[in-house]
Amino acid sequence: MSEDTTTPDDTAIRRLDEDTVARIAAGEVVERPASAVKELLENSLDADADSVDVTVEAGGTELIRVADDGHGMSEADLRAAVRQHTTSKIAGLEDLESGVATLGFRGEALHTIGSVSKLTIRSRPQGGDGAGTELVYEGGDVVSVEPTGCPAGTVVEVADLFYNTPARRKFLKTTATEFAHVNRVVTRYALANPDVAVSLTHDGREVFSTTGQGDLQAAVLSVYGREVASAMIPIEAHGDELPVGPLESVTGLVSHPETNRSSREYLATYVNGRAVSADAVREGIMGAYGTQLGGDRYPFVVLFLDVPGEAVDVNVHPRKREVRFDDDDAVRRQVDSAVESALLEHGLLRSGAPRGRSAPDEARLEPGESGSGGRPAAAGPGPRDSSSSTDRSTSRVSDTDASDSSTADSDGVDSPAADAEPAPASSESDEATRTGDDRPSESTVDESPATGDTEGVDTPRGSLAPESETPVEPSDGVAEPSTDTDSSSDGPAHRDEADSSRRFSGPTEQRTLGGEAANGEASEFDSLPSLQVLGQYRDTYLVCESPDGLVLIDQHAADERVNYERLREAFADDPAAQSLASPVELELTAAEAEAFESYREALARLGFHANRTDDRTVAVTTVPAVLEETLEPERLRDVLTSFVEGDREAGAETIDALADEFLGDLACYPSITGNTSLTEGSVVDLLSALDDCENPYSCPHGRPVIVRLEEGEIEDRFERDYPGHQG
Repeated sequence: MSEDTTTPDDTAIRRLDEDTVARIAAGEVVERPASAVKELLENSLDADADSVDVTVEAGGTELIRVADDGHGMSEADLRAAVRQHTTSKIAGLEDLESGVATLGFRGEALHTIGSVSKLTIRSRPQGGDGAGTELVYEGGDVVSVEPTGCPAGTVVEVADLFYNTPARRKFLKTTATEFAHVNRVVTRYALANPDVAVSLTHDGREVFSTTGQGDLQAAVLSVYGREVASAMIPIEAHGDELPVGPLESVTGLVSHPETNRSSREYLATYVNGRAVSADAVREGIMGAYGTQLGGDRYPFVVLFLDVPGEAVDVNVHPRKREVRFDDDDAVRRQVDSAVESALLEHGLLRSGAPRGRSAPDEARLEPGESGSGGRPAAAGPGPRDSSSSTDRSTSRVSDTDASDSSTADSDGVDSPAADAEPAPASSESDEATRTGDDRPSESTVDESPATGDTEGVDTPRGSLAPESETPVEPSDGVAEPSTDTDSSSDGPAHRDEADSSRRFSGPTEQRTLGGEAANGEASEFDSLPSLQVLGQYRDTYLVCESPDGLVLIDQHAADERVNYERLREAFADDPAAQSLASPVELELTAAEAEAFESYREALARLGFHANRTDDRTVAVTTVPAVLEETLEPERLRDVLTSFVEGDREAGAETIDALADEFLGDLACYPSITGNTSLTEGSVVDLLSALDDCENPYSCPHGRPVIVRLEEGEIEDRFERDYPGHQG
């Protein structure tokens, strides 16, 4: 049956013309300059180039130029390449189902980029005689095809991106933000292909250039700097060295725990050579580090996963940013095992080996051995980032190091003594991580808070600590978050399965944080509803009763809002700044160095005064004096990382806007983290401070502080409205 291509006159539904279709489709491939850079860079790598030079102007909005020395194309190749859905990389559906071996495969890149820009391609095949070919393609039409003199390989220039789709151009972000996206793309592929010399230039200034000698460590040196490169340790796990799962190998580099940043910006993960994001991979990485990293810190990672084509789907995202595995849990375990083994081998984690199966000697570190505050000593000369939050217990502790009164569970986390008062088991506690920051949790690390028993009052995981325990008070200023995560007291109390008859026995009255019956007066507030504090869920959420239902409060978001408004008030006038006795030099990554140029004035407005000493190093001379504490100079890198990671709207790079954004990030550092036990008094103080805020209902990053469950909603969930119900 043939398709009827006519459009009846009596209908408002009409066929779109080819030009409109092309421009709409371009949005799936080219949403910003970085999208075009990604497509062109992938084409160069698929052409077996030995060198690729990427040049952009104005963040890529004015010009993108990608030059390579790959196979090159003839005139016939060029004419075909700009047509829609033409490609040399797959022949049909069978190639997709057997696993795509190339980076590009849809045949849309050149056609769609050319439909929303002024595209010029110059190319000459390797070994070809005579001149090359220049093809000009504007707005979806071939304007000219002429012979031209050019070296073997291909040069693609994209000018005036979105010139013919002004609505899309209007929604581009700031120049600095758009370049940050370009930088991220080029960096990812430069690290993935250390045998290719990749360079990136922005507005006439070289941002980085790799050597192309096949040395991954050298590529890391080029894009992240000497400090980071010297702190990287190798990962090499193949076949039987991994737990059962789809991955055939896990290789690459990960950083010493003390070389980290406050953002996931530097987690570079690859599947079969393709730079992608996958939750299972990131969770495996973070799980391996355990409590060696604070909840708001992330390592530098360049990790390669090899997997059979049939075990992974690379075509689940229009721009191939994500992949889907057929067994996410197995992938998570395999990545965790590979990274953990490397960290153990270099003495950066304690052994989690069960009793009688000790890990190698170099992994068995006793507290105090390293001479640096109890931290395990690094293998090799890698530097240590003083901005890290790693002064805390290690994540996996050998049973031989644990107290005789404790037993280790299957995850290597110690449980309370067997004769302790039994406590309700936490629900799926090992499947989620309470990081306490505003970034999505991607770790499966078990960072259970300490639990205890005081005067016969049962304090299982999920309740608040009694007054006799050392509390963590809400911060009045900038102070380090609690680091009380000693693994010898971590983990939920284990209940004897044979004693199931006692599971629901005992008093049923509600208890307050101090263990008393929860029948006292509720606290009255001006902005918040009247609240009676009942307890703490997973040491992260405050559980309160209100006149019309139940209220859950994220303690980190609440304290962050309090700190933010205090900081904003302190910075309302000229912020206090502290001059350093001598300048502190900081090495920056390529991305941070580029951000420094864009945001230097904003940093000075905040109290960070720094001068560039070379392309990658700045000397900090003045730091903000925030409330009661002076910030460490290293915080400058975290501020720059937040600028790199952000996605600012055009016009949002004013000094005031950037200062306010910085205050929002700064408020996060001293705030109470998740996974922190609080006393009843400290909770009341936190709620009182929250009530005094201008906006107590969201943190400065927009996350909710309070979630209400109205009485009617709770009753509906329990289906208490059935006919004849009296109770």
